Amino acid sequence: MTPARILLVDDEPAFRTLGAQWLEAEGYEVRTGADLNGLRSQLQQFDADLILLDLSLPPHFDPRHTLAALPQFTDRPVIILTGHGERELALEALRQGAWDLLAKPMDPDLLAVVIRRAITKHQLVRELNSLKTRIGRQSPLQALIGASPSMEGIRALVQRIAPTDVRVLVTGPSGTGKEVISRAIHDLSQRAGGPFISVHCGAIPAELLESELFGHTRGAFTGADKDRDGLLKLADGGTLFLDEIGEMPLAMQVKLLRVLQEGSFYPVGGRRLETIDVRVISATNADLPDKVAQGEFREDLFYRIKGVTITTAPLDDRPEDIPLLVGHFLERQAGGGSRPPLHPDSDAFNWFIRRRWPGNVRELKSTLDSVAAIARGGVITLDDIALLYPDARTEGPSRAQATGDSLEAQVRALEIALISEALARHDNNRTHAAQALGLSRQGLLKKIERYGL
Repeated sequence: MTPARILLVDDEPAFRTLGAQWLEAEGYEVRTGADLNGLRSQLQQFDADLILLDLSLPPHFDPRHTLAALPQFTDRPVIILTGHGERELALEALRQGAWDLLAKPMDPDLLAVVIRRAITKHQLVRELNSLKTRIGRQSPLQALIGASPSMEGIRALVQRIAPTDVRVLVTGPSGTGKEVISRAIHDLSQRAGGPFISVHCGAIPAELLESELFGHTRGAFTGADKDRDGLLKLADGGTLFLDEIGEMPLAMQVKLLRVLQEGSFYPVGGRRLETIDVRVISATNADLPDKVAQGEFREDLFYRIKGVTITTAPLDDRPEDIPLLVGHFLERQAGGGSRPPLHPDSDAFNWFIRRRWPGNVRELKSTLDSVAAIARGGVITLDDIALLYPDARTEGPSRAQATGDSLEAQVRALEIALISEALARHDNNRTHAAQALGLSRQGLLKKIERYGL
């Protein structure tokens, strides 16, 4: 294993010599410097994992000069070495991005611990950034978050149908990620380079829906002062996502059926036939067969859009997905790594798992946004949650009692929550997390792989 690299910068020759010998005895590769001049070029030749930097350095021996230069080097941990009389300036150095400060003469044991922690953190950050870069190039299946059997089944089905042009109907309660699934299908398909056009069939007034879908020609109706392409035309070569298709008026259902049958349509007021090549993915939280039986949805259209049906489960039926969703949303709030993400402590994790979520994933995300806004210190606690949900500490029935969840699902949810919390608490150090959980490192790695953490 390659030893970590440390650059020691101090104007005292004796300190540099003794310090370098001690650091090398600790197993580090060491270079030394005597002043700020040329520090950047030194780092280009010697890519240090950590800098030990004296606060008073030549040529100016002015700590303020060092502080002014400090932000140039904080892409790696910088530990400030300071005399007792410079404490206020050293605190300012921390505000400028230094990792830590230590007073001379230093306690070797304390120095060893501080260096170890700083280098470990730096290496983890680099590994995390590298991982995020790789994930950014990985399959859109990464967006389908969950370790429950239902989510595993959805991922497997999406992977199989995405390369085809089969029509897809995604059903399930509101807030369960139907559009996320539809986007994943598009992104995995041969149409990924084309547009993904989404239209909510119930959000557009019936009298405007035809124009929105088919477009119109100039003069087709009052206010139509120019030709305008509709969403169908905009989706040409890509995917048209018809959200809440069960709310589409019957008159529009007839016209959509003709498009699906013939691949062509006339814009409102137009006489020129438009041809398109689109894949249609539909979604609904309604029971379409029941609407067909009630005469509220055309049976022939139902079978046209049905193709392959994917059914999403309520969040209450898959509690093992909750810790993963919590971690995902909190990481997104952290701005993709620009600041450390919040993480819930064990009690807060347990509250998220035990709570009922009638609004499903959408409600969970909204709750996290609210709680994260008031949390302090990088950790979400039950006290934070109780500020918004006063009954958070009230003892209620377990999820299993309330929903009839299986013991297996409860165990999976608890394991995922405990592992997620331990990893967050130990800055993703898997060895330390394994020790805290009473597992071997290999045992923890197997569980991480099994649950997709």
